[in-house]
Amino acid sequence: MSDNPSFVLKGILDTEIQQKPVPESIDPNEVLVQVKKTGICGSDVHFLLHGRIGDFVVEKPMVLGHEAAGVVSKVGSSVTNVRVGDRVAMEPGATCRKCEACKEGRYQLCPDVIFAATPPTDGTLARYYRLPSDLAYPLPPNLSLEDGAMMEPLSVAVHAVSKLGDLRSNQSVAVFGCGPVGLLCMAVAKALGASRVIAVDIVPSRLEFAKAYAATDVFLPPPMEKDESRVAFSLRNAQAMKEKLGIADRGPQAIDLVLDASGAEVSIQTGIRVVKSGGTYVQVGMGNPNVNVDMFVVICKELVLKGSFRYGPGDYPLAIALAASGKVDVKPLVSHRFPFTQAREAFETTRNGKSPDGKGVIKAIISGPDVDINEA
Repeated sequence: MSDNPSFVLKGILDTEIQQKPVPESIDPNEVLVQVKKTGICGSDVHFLLHGRIGDFVVEKPMVLGHEAAGVVSKVGSSVTNVRVGDRVAMEPGATCRKCEACKEGRYQLCPDVIFAATPPTDGTLARYYRLPSDLAYPLPPNLSLEDGAMMEPLSVAVHAVSKLGDLRSNQSVAVFGCGPVGLLCMAVAKALGASRVIAVDIVPSRLEFAKAYAATDVFLPPPMEKDESRVAFSLRNAQAMKEKLGIADRGPQAIDLVLDASGAEVSIQTGIRVVKSGGTYVQVGMGNPNVNVDMFVVICKELVLKGSFRYGPGDYPLAIALAASGKVDVKPLVSHRFPFTQAREAFETTRNGKSPDGKGVIKAIISGPDVDINEA
């Protein structure tokens, strides 16, 4: 293919399919991948709606997309781990490999990371994408290219649950937020032997899906009362959750690990109140950066609070292993599929939370240019 159609964000709510140059030259340790499948992430939608996430501001046109898989089209002269024609999952963040964070095995904290679809770097919603060869992971025969695109959000869940949450078999987990990452956190927890996986969300249909997918228990918070503060509601919500689900502060009925994949302030406040004394709380979801946290609770329960940022060494390989072994099934999360020419509609559907037929969105996948939506 000699052209490179790309889905470009030009400004807030302003997108266009444009022709971009085909990367003709690649470094010795790089590969050129023909992108076959890209999933839409909440960060993509946020850039579309607001033009920025925190300090990352879209100041010039940028290709969207970073949850991707494809087929190796070209390899550099020093590449040995993949060959032309290999189907690969694409880890979308290239780091410097020289800084303190990289050298100590926390490359997700590299200050010079080049991350797909994070300003000013173009993303994967194009025919071709260039990346270091060690970030192209061969897919086992039983995983489709669509599965390969799902390895990115699954790696986020692996990082939060396994690496940061340090989950052990027979421990109990509560996950706030039943979006794609929250659901995958539940699936990873289940795969790693959690004895109890509690799903929390304010949408009943999402809880129904979570229960059928990976959760052992679900909790629907009560509505906020008139003039009730978030803190007061969180206290009441935590108590209701404990009473309904028989959660204790200590012992076998306690919650060892809480993960928040919603970013909602009341979820954060509730989470630190339901996790056990000495337990671990991991913040995965991004919401309002300015939230009230009761540090008295944190101190008295001696909680371990961690922020989870993307993924690091070993997370992609573990994600692929969990999916290939059947311990985590990512297929049920793909609710909508779109051809490349309908990328704008895909984003609009994701933004609305449902398609015109009323079907709720969990994960939308956009096929690459000239790739059939049913291609495996």
